[in-house]
Amino acid sequence: MMTSKELAKGIVRAVLILAGLALLLFVLSKISTVIIYLFISIVVSLIGKPISNFLKKRLKFKNTLAVVTTLLFFIGLIVSFVMMFVPLILSQSENLSLLDTNSIEKNFNSILLQTNTYLLNHNIDLLSLAEKSNMTSKLNFNFLPTILNSVFSIISNFGMGLVSVAFISFFLMKDSVQFEYLFKRIIPDEHEEKILASIDKTNYLLSRYFGGLLLQLFIVFILYFIVLLIFGVKSAFTIALICAILNIIPYIGPLIGTILAVFLTMMGLLGTDFKTEILPTTLYVLIGFTIVQAIDNNISQPIIFSNSIKSHPLEIFLITLISGFLFGITGMILAIPSYTVLKVIAKEFLPSNKIVRMLTKDI
Repeated sequence: MMTSKELAKGIVRAVLILAGLALLLFVLSKISTVIIYLFISIVVSLIGKPISNFLKKRLKFKNTLAVVTTLLFFIGLIVSFVMMFVPLILSQSENLSLLDTNSIEKNFNSILLQTNTYLLNHNIDLLSLAEKSNMTSKLNFNFLPTILNSVFSIISNFGMGLVSVAFISFFLMKDSVQFEYLFKRIIPDEHEEKILASIDKTNYLLSRYFGGLLLQLFIVFILYFIVLLIFGVKSAFTIALICAILNIIPYIGPLIGTILAVFLTMMGLLGTDFKTEILPTTLYVLIGFTIVQAIDNNISQPIIFSNSIKSHPLEIFLITLISGFLFGITGMILAIPSYTVLKVIAKEFLPSNKIVRMLTKDI
């Protein structure tokens, strides 16, 4: 039988543990920005490690020079991206009606009326269906200024974030040996070999994964851009780039990107004939984006991701889907790298387990 003293100690211990967890969550919420910077820095260091190693081994660069050159390369890419992307957004903002919600709503209603007129000739009354479903009353474009304010807020903090990430990434890459030595001193001796092996394999696989992800986004961007150029869509570069970035969100991102591309294509063709210009061009863009997604889903993704993280495409799909149900969009984005880490750890610490052996046979 448990005595009252033991029960009291158990309750006190549980309360202290809960209080500690609450304090930890509170602290994490307060330093969430720093955690994000740290996570991005780890990703940058993983992607930059092969470049830095190439500079050191092939071009005989010193360690510090190789790291600085790698970071300057990344910063140059980002600056080039901003110089190309932001002025284009600003110059096309009037055409895309990004800053005028009244204009967006007016243009949307115009598109809706033209679509309904076309469908009436085929005995389909779109407006009646929309009114019956109460869809039109639920459409509200006033959320756009809020989104844009958030975007501009992010851009305003971009400089500080860039400096912070560059600073952290520099030391993660430059002093990786010292960090590894310090880590060895902390971990228990009986598990040192397995933990270090897990870290090495994780670094290797995640470096390949993030490199593969960049390659996949670049391929999708090029294909989107070609589709939009072929059909003469305004702001083709901007639309293709936004839709390619949305591809980071597995499965949902491409769908959102396609809807966005269709919407912006129709908005860019306002004032032209609906039947001969707006409708066919929009359908061609939709078909083109669908073909790009078919290529990406059946060729690019399986080849790149299966080879980079040594996982079956069905395995990746199921893990991403489960993570999406449990943790939302963030879970979907982090599903593959997190699953890769867990697989590596399981292989090192549970090598005799049949399920682990089956899932990690190629690692």
